Amino acid sequence: MKTDVEELTPTRVKLTVEVPFDELKPNLDKAYKEISQQVRIKGFRPGKVPAPLIDKYVGRGAVLQEAVNDALPELYGRAVEETEIFVLGQPDVEVTELEDGTQFAFTAEVDIRPKFEVPDYDGLEVVVDDAEVTDEQVEETLGNLRERFASLTGAERAAEEGDFVTIDMAAKIDGEEVEDASTTGYSYEVGSKSSVEGLDEAITGLAAGEETTFTGTLPGGEHAGEEAEITVTVQSVKVKNLPDLDDEFAQLASEFDTIEELREDVRTRLGRQVKAQQLSDARDKALEALLEKVDIPLPDKVVEEEVGRRNQQLEQQLQMAGMSKEDYLNEEEKSEEEFDAEVADAARLAVKGGFVLDQLAVQEELGVENEELSEYVVTQAMQMGVQPQQLAEYLTQNNQLPAIVSEVLRSKALNLVVEHVTVKDESGNEIDVDALQRELNGETVQAEDAEDAETAEDAESAEGADEAAPAEATEAAEDAAEEAPAAEAKDEQDAKDKDA
Repeated sequence: MKTDVEELTPTRVKLTVEVPFDELKPNLDKAYKEISQQVRIKGFRPGKVPAPLIDKYVGRGAVLQEAVNDALPELYGRAVEETEIFVLGQPDVEVTELEDGTQFAFTAEVDIRPKFEVPDYDGLEVVVDDAEVTDEQVEETLGNLRERFASLTGAERAAEEGDFVTIDMAAKIDGEEVEDASTTGYSYEVGSKSSVEGLDEAITGLAAGEETTFTGTLPGGEHAGEEAEITVTVQSVKVKNLPDLDDEFAQLASEFDTIEELREDVRTRLGRQVKAQQLSDARDKALEALLEKVDIPLPDKVVEEEVGRRNQQLEQQLQMAGMSKEDYLNEEEKSEEEFDAEVADAARLAVKGGFVLDQLAVQEELGVENEELSEYVVTQAMQMGVQPQQLAEYLTQNNQLPAIVSEVLRSKALNLVVEHVTVKDESGNEIDVDALQRELNGETVQAEDAEDAETAEDAESAEGADEAAPAEATEAAEDAAEEAPAAEAKDEQDAKDKDA
C-alpha cells in the first residue's frame, strides 16, 4: 500500500492511498460469503452459492462495492498510522480508482492536530487568591445553617418583608384568564423577588383573607413577556423564627456540644474549600500561562463542534432549571452577540488547551496505566452515585474508553506543568502545590526529630516500636488500594472481552 500526504491547510490534509488489488482478496471472499447468505438461487442452499453465479445474478460490481466498504476503515487506519498524523473527526473519503483485478485507490480529507512543540514551561509564575477565611464568612455559613433549622409560626398581622405567605394568584390578559400563570396554595417569601415583578410590593401590607390586583409582566409560559392583570389573595401569613446561636443549636445541628466547637469546624471546612479553590485556580492559571506561549492554528470544524457542544449543554441546564435562553441572557445582562462571542472564545481556548496537553503528553512520553484508568472510573462513579462496574460497562459498550484515556492523559500532562510552575498567593507567599494536594487528600506528613533520637537509644527503640504498627497498617492500606483498581481494571477488561 502506498500513501501520499498533501497538506491542504496547517490543520487539514488529504491522504491519497493506492492499494494493490490482491490486498482486497480477504474482503472479496467475505463479500461473496455474505451475499451468498442473502441470495436465493434454485438448487443452492443459502451460503453455498458459487462466486460465478453471484457475479452472474447479483453482479461483480455489487461484490466489489461490498468488499471496498469493508476494507476502507482498516486501510484508512493503516494510512493514518503510517503517516503518523493525529486525525480529528471523521474523514471525507472518495474512491478514485477501482479496476477489477488491478488497482484500488481512494482519497481521504481529514482535520488534523497541528504540528508543534510545547515550549519550555519552567519558570512560569501564577498568582492565586489568599486562602483566607474571614469571620464574616464563618458567620454567614452559620447563618445559612440557622435558616435550615428555622420554624414558621402563624402571624395575626399584615405581611412584611421576610414573612412567608400562602397565596393564590390568577392572571388575565384582555379579560381572559391565563391558565398556566394561575396557581393556588403557593408558598412565597416576601421580599425574595423570585416571582412576578411587583408581587412583593403587592402583598406587603396584606393580611390573611385580603387580596389586591396589580399589573405585571409574565416571566414564563405561553404568554411570557406579556403584561397581565394579576390578582393575588393572601391565605395565611407566617413569621420565620431562627434558632439562637448557642450550645443547644450546636447540639441540634451538628455532632458538637458547643457553639464554639461548631464555629471552629465551620472555619476548618471553609479553609479546606478555599485551599481546594487555590489548587483548582493554580491548575487553570498554569494552563493559561502555558497557552499564552503557544500560537497554533485551530481547525474550524473542531471549534464549531465544541461551540455546539457547549450550547447544547447550556440548553439542557436551562431546561432543567425551567429557564429560557432569553431569561438567562437577561439575568447575565448580555446580548445574544456577546454570549455567542464568549462561547466561541471559550471553545477555541478549550480546543487549544486540549491540543497543547496532548502534545505535551507525547513529548514527555506519558502513558496511562490500568490502575490510573480504574481509579478515574471509580472516582467518577462515586460522584455519579453508581457502581464502578456499572460505569465501566457503560463506557466500554459505548466506546467511551478512548476519550477517558485522553482525559486522564491530559490531566497528567497538566499536573506536570503545575509541578514546574511557581504558585504564589496574592500576599506573595509561595504555595507548595504538592503538599497542598496531599493535605486536601487527607494525608499527613510526620517528621521525626533525628537529633533527639540519636541522643537517647531507648527513645529511638521505643519510637521504632511505636512506628511499626502504623507502618504495617499503611502498607496494608496501600496494598488494598492497589488491589481495588486492579480488580476494577480486570472487570473492565472482562467487559471488553465480552463485548468483543
